[in-house]
Amino acid sequence: MNVPIILAGGVGSRVGADMPKQFIEILGKPVLVYTIEAFQNHPEIDAIEVVCIKSHIDYLKGLVDKYNLDKVKWITPGGEDFQHSVINGINNLKGKLSDDDIVLVHYGASPFVSEDIITDAVRVAKEKGNSSPAISSPLLLGSNDGEKSLNWIDRDQVMILNAPQCFKFRYVCELYDEAIEKDLISKVEPHTTTLMYLMGHEIYLSKGNQTNIKITTKEDLDLFKGYVLMKKSEE
Repeated sequence: MNVPIILAGGVGSRVGADMPKQFIEILGKPVLVYTIEAFQNHPEIDAIEVVCIKSHIDYLKGLVDKYNLDKVKWITPGGEDFQHSVINGINNLKGKLSDDDIVLVHYGASPFVSEDIITDAVRVAKEKGNSSPAISSPLLLGSNDGEKSLNWIDRDQVMILNAPQCFKFRYVCELYDEAIEKDLISKVEPHTTTLMYLMGHEIYLSKGNQTNIKITTKEDLDLFKGYVLMKKSEE
């Protein structure tokens, strides 16, 4: 089985809205629904789990019914932060998935993800045990030296990692079990991949693109609205 863990447990205060950013409506539909639909409509996705902010679980259940998101099999409460939300999602799937099933950790506010990115992430994870979509930087990179930049950074030596971050289920279970045992959860930025770097694990790269961004600011919401309108015009 290939099962996304879609993280919708955050507040998203930087957007400046009066609700969590994943539930803001774009052309009458919540951002989270667009994200779920990317996986709902993918032929290789078998079931979906959503890790949801507790205050909006009943609302999400209504959205699942309204938009016929029948691959959503599980909704579980979010944790106090990203890592604990992932842990909640993993724990809820124990006993439901086998060791070699693939889980795809994805952000609820990342609706730009495309079918080919999902396909390649799953392919690499099946072969290597894990994967992360990645691209080289399209922009010139320089060092941050206070108010100035003193050194050029070769962008061919840097990769921008994104989601969905994919793992064989046994691998990600053991990763978090070890991280909890060694008290590492709070020592990294909120990504499973940063935890892997801290623990000395290799990350295998899959296909990415510049469009696959996470909505963080109000400007990102405007960008997504334009993206949706473009897709509708193409149809």
